[in-house]
Amino acid sequence: MALWYRSAPGKMLNKEIDFDSDTIKATLHTSTYTPNRATHDYVDDLTNELATSGGYTAGGVTAGTKTVVTTEANSWGTVHTTSTVFTVDYVVRPSVGNGFLYRCVVAGTSASSAPTWPTVIGTTVTDGTVTWECVGRAICVIDCADFTWSTATFTGARYCVISDRQTGVNSTSPLIGLIDFGTDKAGGGGNFTVQLDGQGLLQTFIA
Repeated sequence: MALWYRSAPGKMLNKEIDFDSDTIKATLHTSTYTPNRATHDYVDDLTNELATSGGYTAGGVTAGTKTVVTTEANSWGTVHTTSTVFTVDYVVRPSVGNGFLYRCVVAGTSASSAPTWPTVIGTTVTDGTVTWECVGRAICVIDCADFTWSTATFTGARYCVISDRQTGVNSTSPLIGLIDFGTDKAGGGGNFTVQLDGQGLLQTFIA
């Protein structure tokens, strides 16, 4: 899942970003770009994008099939299950909805029976080796189709940056999210696809 550039939610509220109608692009950057999600806010803060070569074109690819959907906790489709491996940031609701959502903050395997779910936002509970945090009564999921570069032979891709390019001017094109691959990635000659998390590109929780 992508991490927010911290100014992005505010820019959505002040209409600098209209995710589902603006031109949203994904660019790839080398490990020599040092992300600062607290201070980087526009495309002119980005450095070390891959050059046009090996199936990559500077400026990135345009996102398709964009959605912004808010879901109440009891309608969230992912239900907690016992004896299951969960990864950090995965979001569930109890099998019997209680009006709250829970985000995995420590990865592990859930216990053989469900925990007693807290109903105070910010409170955590241990579930086997998993730790869940109560995060809200609803969730807004921002999503789009996976990003793909065809016939990719480029190397050195460490970060994928998502930004709003509607203005066409770097100094007024807001940054939205960042995906860190963890290590440098390279194309193998076919499609290089940034496969987005099944629970969406970005999430925000509503109390």
